[in-house]
Amino acid sequence: MHTLVFLSTRQVLQRQPAACQALPLLPRELFPLLFKVAFMDKKTVVLRELVHTWPFPLLSFQQLLQECAHCSRTLLQERLSTESMQAVILGLTARLHTPGKETGTQPLCRKHALRVLDMTGLLDDGVEQDPGTMSMWDCTAAVARTCIAQQQGGTAEPGLSPAPVEVRVDLRVNRASYTFLREALQSSVDSPLRLCCRDLRAEDLPMRNTVALLQLLDAGCLRRIDLRFNNLGLRGLSVIIPHVARFQHLASLRLHYVHGDSRQPSVDGEDNFRYFLAQMGRFICLRELSMGSSLLSGRLDQLLSTLQSPLESLELAFCALLPEDLRFLAQSSHAAHLKKLDLSGNDLSGNQLIPFQGLLQAAAATLLHLELTECQLADAQLLATLPTLTRCASLRYLGLYGNPLSIAGLKELLRDSVVQAELRTVVHPFPVDCYEGLPWPPPASVLLEASINEEKFARVEAELHQLLLASGRAHVLWTTDIYGRLAADYFSL
Repeated sequence: MHTLVFLSTRQVLQRQPAACQALPLLPRELFPLLFKVAFMDKKTVVLRELVHTWPFPLLSFQQLLQECAHCSRTLLQERLSTESMQAVILGLTARLHTPGKETGTQPLCRKHALRVLDMTGLLDDGVEQDPGTMSMWDCTAAVARTCIAQQQGGTAEPGLSPAPVEVRVDLRVNRASYTFLREALQSSVDSPLRLCCRDLRAEDLPMRNTVALLQLLDAGCLRRIDLRFNNLGLRGLSVIIPHVARFQHLASLRLHYVHGDSRQPSVDGEDNFRYFLAQMGRFICLRELSMGSSLLSGRLDQLLSTLQSPLESLELAFCALLPEDLRFLAQSSHAAHLKKLDLSGNDLSGNQLIPFQGLLQAAAATLLHLELTECQLADAQLLATLPTLTRCASLRYLGLYGNPLSIAGLKELLRDSVVQAELRTVVHPFPVDCYEGLPWPPPASVLLEASINEEKFARVEAELHQLLLASGRAHVLWTTDIYGRLAADYFSL
């Protein structure tokens, strides 16, 4: 549903040249809605002029493209139009080149000059790129090119110095984009267009390049560092971690593939690990830590004990955790603060089950998001855990994909979870009953790759749906889709 104001605004923007001429005559209170409608309908001429003449100190995508009183559509949950994004960047460039220039009949008011363009929070779903939309990689490239062009050839009109504009972005970088992103960060230091990174994700970057980028980032802006597929090892991590730790107010740190064999530790490996722990103790605001695919067997106590404050999100997927690791976590100060917990890929079916149940009990009051993909949980383990699991009264998301559960086990989970009023999403496995010739216990690789009886699974889905309807929970999504945008980011919890 759209309000009359929204529909009137959409009609005004149909004739873009006339709309641009009318902008100086419109009350500035209409600019936020004008921006949303122009962005939504790809009215690029108007959009560029809106940015060029923006009358407020802040232009924030997160504020302007969300659901509002006039329109329920949330554009930030969609892939954004390339045309609209480019129009915003062109409008910013025009603003920097014509500071104080009259536009139409009304001059730009320096009192209300744009100071911050916040382009953070764009959807980053990782799906195949649509040529008509802009991915996070494309946005990074577009903003970086604008910074470089502004420094190399962009000059304001004679006698006019543009007020600096801080452009806040989430940056994504890999080997292909590293060189020009580094150049953009270097260029923005003395440029009126100042690039400010909120979240950095670096994929498969050499160690020296990662360090070079970190040295260029503003410590006052950075919220998250995410290093993926770098296969650092403890030696590489000991080189990078002091450059990361200088961002003492960092809220989220995501490191992956940190290997150090605890069963055959070397002197150098132990020294590197102790150095890593010492650097981790420098963070004073860390709330999320992800150490996916890192060998932490028997070492979780050392890692978590160094942190200055309790974590609210902890991801330990495929970390080969031992019972003592889970026991320590359950008894630590972190457990009672956890909102998000990911233990995927750790075998919870044997001696780890009771410590895991103790951890759930300790986190029950705060836990919102629980990911247990490929944890070897069969019906017996799930049923034994249900009394503790259902005490997580605030749980919104439960991930159980890749576990050897039967139709009966899933139905029992569905019935017992009726007491969890906040539960909205359950990502469940294909029931073992729907496979043919399945070995027992089935390895996770078999569950993920073996074919299923589609007809039988369709009947299971229908049964589950009917059970949800009968219990008044039609709003709860039960799905096997692990690639959908279902798992919440920590900062959105």
